[in-house]
Amino acid sequence: MLTDLTLTEFLEKTASNSPVPGGGSIAALSAAIAASLSEMVAHLTIGKKGYEVLEEEMQDIAKDAFQYRERLMKYIDKDSNSYNDVIAAFRLPKSTEQEQNNRNGAIQEALKKAALVPLDVARDAFKVIELAGKVIKQGNKNAVTDAAVAVMMARTAALSALYNVKINLASIKDTNFVEEIREEIKHMESEIVNREGEILSDISI
Repeated sequence: MLTDLTLTEFLEKTASNSPVPGGGSIAALSAAIAASLSEMVAHLTIGKKGYEVLEEEMQDIAKDAFQYRERLMKYIDKDSNSYNDVIAAFRLPKSTEQEQNNRNGAIQEALKKAALVPLDVARDAFKVIELAGKVIKQGNKNAVTDAAVAVMMARTAALSALYNVKINLASIKDTNFVEEIREEIKHMESEIVNREGEILSDISI
């Protein structure tokens, strides 16, 4: 599993001529890092003088950030596995008409899965933007730039993941599926950029 590699091993594998981990896995990793930073700032607020009234809220934020971190880490491998499934589908036999039909069906299903995995990453990354926004607004002011990095990392992760959704949609023949996902992407892209701007505008350093 990619998540079992050391940081050095992961970067070396990314830099190699292997197609995985690719952009989708990196987007998931970026979102997981953003969740980690949000969790860190919440922990740096808990128990600190002057922030007592926010103790319970910061504990909730830390818990939510941890859950997103755990889930997003799983998407690092899920994205690579979905890519491998697409390749496996393309390698299915196609000598007969039945084999061709089976192969085409398998390819379409694999492409849908490959589109939905990064879509889930983008959805979770957007939630992380909101969590980071909360710790920017109410968390330990000495760690506000760490929370700002979390917002920017989550923004990049979300938009990057949506690019990976788009490239898979281009080969999917189910028009209802494609249109539904495209509408969600259009809405999300606008919301992601707007929320980042709104959140970062609250920072004065």
